[in-house]
Amino acid sequence: MGWAGFLVLWCALWGAVALVGFGMSLAGVTKAQRTVRLAGRVERVREPRHGGSRKGGISVVVTYTDPASGQEVTVTNDGERGEMITEAWDGREVGISHPRGRPHAYRFTNRPEEPSRGLGWPSFALFLVYVGLVVLSAVHWAWPWALIGFGGPLALYAAAHLPATIRAKNDHTAELAAMESTEGRVVAVLRDVSIDQDDGHTYTTITPVVSFTTHEGTAVTAHCTSHLPDPAGAYGREVTVHYSQADPAVFTLDRTAEHRSQNQDVTFNVLSIAVLAAMCVTGVLFLF
Repeated sequence: MGWAGFLVLWCALWGAVALVGFGMSLAGVTKAQRTVRLAGRVERVREPRHGGSRKGGISVVVTYTDPASGQEVTVTNDGERGEMITEAWDGREVGISHPRGRPHAYRFTNRPEEPSRGLGWPSFALFLVYVGLVVLSAVHWAWPWALIGFGGPLALYAAAHLPATIRAKNDHTAELAAMESTEGRVVAVLRDVSIDQDDGHTYTTITPVVSFTTHEGTAVTAHCTSHLPDPAGAYGREVTVHYSQADPAVFTLDRTAEHRSQNQDVTFNVLSIAVLAAMCVTGVLFLF
């Protein structure tokens, strides 16, 4: 089988996967559609042990109302329970989900989630079909078609999302300017050691945990993975925390650095558009 035959088979297989996925979504039987999504509330936060592991996130006790029985259920996030809760305080609303009919297999999310149609994997399969068609056109006609096929649509896609990126940057800039400041303390430094199976090299991940109390009296415990000098030796250090009044999970130790990173996101988006557009133009020039 030549390249053309392989690519046709590629497109056919992923096309079938996409059709099956979209069909399941229309029938309402995808995994996402069979997932029960609930809102839980943190009742108690357990302070991390200094020198412990970051696995599992900050340990919390959460209660939620079982829609089937109407009873209040209390659970913890101990073990592998979905997303890590990296910012926690008493009364925080988090998301809990479980397969229909299997409440014991619950998973956490940092925020309650809206119902999903489960279109992620079918859409990805459709994208792989598109990739196969672009490569097939390059094999059949000429390689510049690959530049046109990838550069043009992806540049348009990035350009369509640029206004949203700019709005998000402006909103976050305003949020940074309106942040309140309070004193906090590094209450633990977590260490996780992993070994690369290929070369045997040992990697150590350092995760400081900061605790601070907002002016409204909310005691927050959170992983602090950026803008903290010498994180390995930060245990017990007093720090100034800037946080959002609307959501204390949004905080930073360095507003200037945070603002700079937002500008970098917009710059990266603009450069991506420029590079992709240049790819498309290059392909057109080589053809004509």
